[in-house]
Amino acid sequence: MQRTQSADDTDDTLIRKLAAGDRTAFPTLLERHLPVIHRLAWRLLGEQTEAEDVAQEAFLRLWNFAPDWRDQGASPRTWLYRVAFNLCQDRLRRRRVVFMETVPEVPTDPADSPSAALQDKQRSAKVQAALDALPERQRAALVLSYYEGLSQAEAAAILEIGEEALESLLARGRRKLRELLAAEGRELLGGLG
Repeated sequence: MQRTQSADDTDDTLIRKLAAGDRTAFPTLLERHLPVIHRLAWRLLGEQTEAEDVAQEAFLRLWNFAPDWRDQGASPRTWLYRVAFNLCQDRLRRRRVVFMETVPEVPTDPADSPSAALQDKQRSAKVQAALDALPERQRAALVLSYYEGLSQAEAAAILEIGEEALESLLARGRRKLRELLAAEGRELLGGLG
């Protein structure tokens, strides 16, 4: 008889249960990790449908891989991030030239005034557009470290680089992001004169 999962079950425990045929473990893993995996894919790809496809594929791979799961130093969460990151990179490589006609909407707080909500939406769109203009590795480092809040060790493991290399990517990415946003501001100001 299969029992329901408790919040106390670790991801490793849930993977072992899933591998043993306890299908009730999978919804718990989905509930815990689907939102962050989807968000990661959305930030890297900038497209809702593709992000949903990547998240679905990452969890399908987890489902299929569960019977062979061996703790090799990476947590299931880190493993999912790595799979989702690789799937995003594959999709980005297949794109020839990408011109975003619309920037994905970032949810705003309904308590904000309409003008504050509009400013937040515009600011978010500018940041997302600048983020999309970064080289893939810099964008990934920034998204994993700042948007997803992963530790440097986790982000470096997902990118399969050392922590010093991650720090270098972050520094270059922040610098380029500042340049892009400053250029955007100058263009806006130039258009007013």
